[in-house]
Amino acid sequence: MSEAKSGSTYLAFDLGAESGRAILGRFHSGRLSIEEIRRFPNEPVINNGGLHWDVPRLWREMESALHSVGPHGVNRLDGVGVDTWGVDYALLGENGALLENPFHYRDTRTDGVMARALKILTPKMVYGTTGIQFLPFNTLYQLYATQLLTPRTLELAEHLLTVPDLFHFWLTGKIVSERTNASTTQFLDVHKREWSMDILHRLGIPTHMLPPLVDAGTNLGHLLPEVARNVDVLSGTSVIAPACHDTGSAFAAVHSGRDVALISSGTWSLLGAELSSPIVTEEARRLNFTNEGGVGGTVRLLKNICGLWLLERCRKDWQSEGKNIEYRELLAEAGAEPRLQHLVNPDDSSFVLPQHMSQAIAAFCVKSGQSEPVGPAQLTRAILESLALKYRQVLESLESLVGTRFQELRIVGGGSRIDLLNQFTADATGRRVLAGPVEATALGNLAMQMVAMGAVDSLGGARELIAACFPTRVFEPDDTAPWEKAYQSFRALSPAPPVDSSICSTEKSFG
Repeated sequence: MSEAKSGSTYLAFDLGAESGRAILGRFHSGRLSIEEIRRFPNEPVINNGGLHWDVPRLWREMESALHSVGPHGVNRLDGVGVDTWGVDYALLGENGALLENPFHYRDTRTDGVMARALKILTPKMVYGTTGIQFLPFNTLYQLYATQLLTPRTLELAEHLLTVPDLFHFWLTGKIVSERTNASTTQFLDVHKREWSMDILHRLGIPTHMLPPLVDAGTNLGHLLPEVARNVDVLSGTSVIAPACHDTGSAFAAVHSGRDVALISSGTWSLLGAELSSPIVTEEARRLNFTNEGGVGGTVRLLKNICGLWLLERCRKDWQSEGKNIEYRELLAEAGAEPRLQHLVNPDDSSFVLPQHMSQAIAAFCVKSGQSEPVGPAQLTRAILESLALKYRQVLESLESLVGTRFQELRIVGGGSRIDLLNQFTADATGRRVLAGPVEATALGNLAMQMVAMGAVDSLGGARELIAACFPTRVFEPDDTAPWEKAYQSFRALSPAPPVDSSICSTEKSFG
């Protein structure tokens, strides 16, 4: 491991679609430790018929977390950084005032908008420029929806900031956009790593509001006095833009190479690999892979998979029925069920936002000629086995694009703690699975802060430190024959898209 200075403390704000956390990272005596000091829900709100994020409330939670670091034994906070989900944005008016709460990516105002925009832009032109997969909630189509419905809003906007950039603005007063998150907008040029004005101009979207771009690891300055509020612990605290897209931070935490593919597992599963240059071939566009910006000028070639969302929504169904089943109990019961009895395509349009997920899964099974899964255990096993088979399908597509076979799968994030899913993934793919760290996103956030502040000499050094302090668990493939047969059945449920059909199918799936 590289030489490193000890004795520094950092705070990572990691905000996901379900909750936000404040993670304290202490680097002392050559070791990195973390502590969750605050967790808070991230629940959308409905305003004027639209689905929005309640960012003022999230900001109050973040301020409270900042001011609580002292009681956790911190004498000096060296750095703070924010990562969140991608695509969503805030519009600021005069004097930096928030014009409205940012829209939630699941808001229905984008229904049909992507197909309409691509009649003007063409999919080939957009993908060739941005390398980003076609999802109807991408920032590009959200902005076009606003241009079509309420163009005056864009005229009034002085600045456009993605969600983590908004929080960094409130922390420092600096208006910038960090590149890994900016890449999720689908109007960042993947080759030039600058805004693609042409794409926006063709849709009539104003560009005066676009902020300057900065790289992950940029020091944005110190906390504003009104944020620090004369709290000694926060005096001189630097604000670092990490890889502000949460997947970018997750990938930043761990080593990757030509023989290791990564899965960031949570509500969404992001399966891909870190590359030195983008792949924007016709085959990559057909398979709807995305080339998101990574740290150090790298690219994350990956594909979104609707991950543990299905299980999370089922649990809400069961809770509404008075069944408060703990995850440990649920997974133990699912593990005892017969294997590979029910399969679904996790990305099917019926699972986007059903009124009752458990009923939607049962209906999918009946429609595809299967019996209905009965009870939480069978439903859970069906979800996890289907996810493992989906991972194999996407992994094989990734290998065809990169031109190499990945020998190992590295699973990070909250889903990596589910041993049953880890073993299913090893069995379904026939590859060794390395699970962990669970807190990869926060660790990647902390890693970029430490590099920026000189606590470690490079990202490689930070990754070595994380690997030493947060070891992985290994899952070897076992009894793969039944999975081979199941995979053939699964492929019929989840066929690869023909050219350009991904645009239409995605429009249905995520609108």
